[in-house]
Amino acid sequence: MKQYGDQLKTASRSEGGAAVRQIPPEQLEAALAEANIYVFRQDADLRYTWAYGPQGGGDGLTGRTDEELLPSREREAVVAVKQRVLQTGVPADCEVSYALPNGRKLFALHVHPIFGPERKIVGITTTATDISRVRSMQSEHRDLSEELAGTLQRYETALRGSNVTVYTQDRSLRYTSISNPMFERKVDEIIGHTDEDVLPPESRSAIIALKRAALETGSPQDSEVCIQTASGERWHDLHIEPLRDIMGAIVGLSCAAVDITERKEGEAHLRLLMRELTHRSKNLLAVIQAMARQTARHVGSIDGFLMQFGARLQALATSHDLLVQESWYGVSLFELVRSQLGHYLDRVGTQVSLDGPTVVLKPEAAQSLGLALHELATNAAKYGALSVPGGHVSIRWKRLPATEGHGVEIRWDEERGPKVKPPKQRGFGSMVIEQNLTRALDAEVTLEFNPTGLSCRMAIPVMQLSVGR
Repeated sequence: MKQYGDQLKTASRSEGGAAVRQIPPEQLEAALAEANIYVFRQDADLRYTWAYGPQGGGDGLTGRTDEELLPSREREAVVAVKQRVLQTGVPADCEVSYALPNGRKLFALHVHPIFGPERKIVGITTTATDISRVRSMQSEHRDLSEELAGTLQRYETALRGSNVTVYTQDRSLRYTSISNPMFERKVDEIIGHTDEDVLPPESRSAIIALKRAALETGSPQDSEVCIQTASGERWHDLHIEPLRDIMGAIVGLSCAAVDITERKEGEAHLRLLMRELTHRSKNLLAVIQAMARQTARHVGSIDGFLMQFGARLQALATSHDLLVQESWYGVSLFELVRSQLGHYLDRVGTQVSLDGPTVVLKPEAAQSLGLALHELATNAAKYGALSVPGGHVSIRWKRLPATEGHGVEIRWDEERGPKVKPPKQRGFGSMVIEQNLTRALDAEVTLEFNPTGLSCRMAIPVMQLSVGR
């Protein structure tokens, strides 16, 4: 190091006599060691004349060249840069990897020409700065940035595909970030604005009170809030967390709002269904009770009661099966007729014919009409057209014109069966067909016992029809 200090003193003379400020050798040595910098000096033949490193001098380099010291892998690039500086006199920079006793290191080289008398280039000075740690940190930073970007992308993708909106606000409740549009406003219509600007008046006070409580107490707040928007009510499950800086001071809020409107609507629909189920259950029990009482009144034995009552319960259950399949929205008239005539379906086209447009009945109408069709079919199988091979039952329906109330007319006509005589007294079947349909559905029912066969006309009012789904 003393040798290089002496060279610096000698270099105080320069062209034009301008003096170069001298650097004390001990200061230069301390600076180089602290900065982890290596310094080399080579002559015009690139033979090392002096070298210094943080761990001491470079006596092992003096008098040798890069051809002798560097492996071919690093040699060509370094020598090419040094030769260019010798030829042009223009400083140059490059990076090169060296294998040292404590491992391979990456160095940034700065090559500067040395000028002799008359500005002749007599050699070069090279500083080599160990940048291994810097490059390692840059690589780690790049990896972390890529990992963070990937995590952020997955986070944003997850939020976009969910009903969750995450946002932050400062202590003035001014929005500083938000993941998704909210309250039917775009993101840029929310950022920079406060709750006073963004929230509708009807919902503002309750939400602001929750956020103020989180800021004042430092405790998280949770609540389900209703937001009135232009398209209607939107329910949110709101979670509010105080946002703190590195010193622990509360600087704002971090909030997550989960849109639970569908859940709320589902809960309301479920409550409606439960009330409807209770109502329907009571009605059904009343129907079954009346059915049992009337059946018992018109049969003479327990076996007869069990057989007829069981068949009528099955007819009622069949109508309910169809309603369940359609989530209780309504039943197709065609499917209702087919289900109640299930025992005679093999006779369709020969003894039973069905014809009519698409009509959907409301649940109450399906239940009452299903029982009536069951009684008509049972009577036809015992006494009417279905009791003999040549008999025929025609079931047709049509929509009624506006002058007759827009409802539907259903006709049950039997022919080619045994000769029909009017009954001396009306049984349970006649009561179900005439009285029950009239009372329950406000229907018009005409039951005719013609000698050629039973005919029944049932006019169902439009209020008992459904649009379906």
